[in-house]
Amino acid sequence: MRFVSVGAGSVVAAERVVSAAAPDSAPLKRLVQEAKEEGSAIDLTQGKKCRSVLILDNGMVVLSALEMETLTERLTKKEESL
Repeated sequence: MRFVSVGAGSVVAAERVVSAAAPDSAPLKRLVQEAKEEGSAIDLTQGKKCRSVLILDNGMVVLSALEMETLTERLTKKEESL
């Protein structure tokens, strides 16, 4: 199992990530709000601004303070090293 750092010393299993997106659009804001209400959101921002949202294969929503470009690079590097 490969892990990718999502900031603040936290990691996520790279194989579980289905989608990564910036949280700026209205649909993503609704998704994050619903996930928080349902208890399926994992906030790894440590009080910082949420700059990216990861959606996992089990429906969990992970909030990260890292920029999308940074997470994309990290996820891509993990895939290339296979």
